[in-house]
Amino acid sequence: MKNKVVTLEQAVAPFQDGQTVLFADWHGEISAEEIITGIIEKNVKNITAVGVSGGMPDQGCGRLIANHQVSKLLTTHIGLNPVAKEQYVAGELEIEFIPQGTFTERIRCGGFGLGGCLTPTGVGTAVAEGKQVLNLNGKDYLLEMPIRGDITLIKAAKGDSAGNIKFDGTSGAISNIMAFASDLCIVEVEELVEVGELGPEEIDVPAPVVDMIYVRQGEKKPFCPMWKRAKAKAEAAAAAKA
Repeated sequence: MKNKVVTLEQAVAPFQDGQTVLFADWHGEISAEEIITGIIEKNVKNITAVGVSGGMPDQGCGRLIANHQVSKLLTTHIGLNPVAKEQYVAGELEIEFIPQGTFTERIRCGGFGLGGCLTPTGVGTAVAEGKQVLNLNGKDYLLEMPIRGDITLIKAAKGDSAGNIKFDGTSGAISNIMAFASDLCIVEVEELVEVGELGPEEIDVPAPVVDMIYVRQGEKKPFCPMWKRAKAKAEAAAAAKA
């Protein structure tokens, strides 16, 4: 059985200028930060980034945007990253805004070899500009094309040397779809376990899909939903005033 565990240098090596990279984090949360740091240090440029959002200036693909390494972004929104907004307004960052359901379906099409998907979302709006509109049974649909990348970068809670990975709760979000939609799937894991330790029901993305496993070296950062962090912050502020 092939051992897919690699060093940080090996994990960063495939990233090159001009690639399309799918970032499977959620608004900068659950991101492969150590590999992203390696990409920043390597100074990979002209990246077309695909992510649910533009991340945050200090998290996820948002760090690459802040460092001017991303030239184009396919995303659902950039509300959490003021740097992305500034670059967009200044004409420094090209952005394709995509409705979130359409975003997911286009990636699924790219991962499973489909030629595209039909959706009524966006018909009659700016989203439809330049796209083919088909009328089926009296209803208009947009033909949305697949999204596929050179590399998908994923963060997972656990993984084994064969490449099976497990997410923590709902932290997988769109990761299990993005994993299929690139030529190379690289995963940063919090914990490496023995092959066979993950039960079939625990494996969220199976080994054949994953090409590289990098084991995070720094302090573990277990998944903490944004709402839970916001609640803890509010409670701490309230306690400080009391």
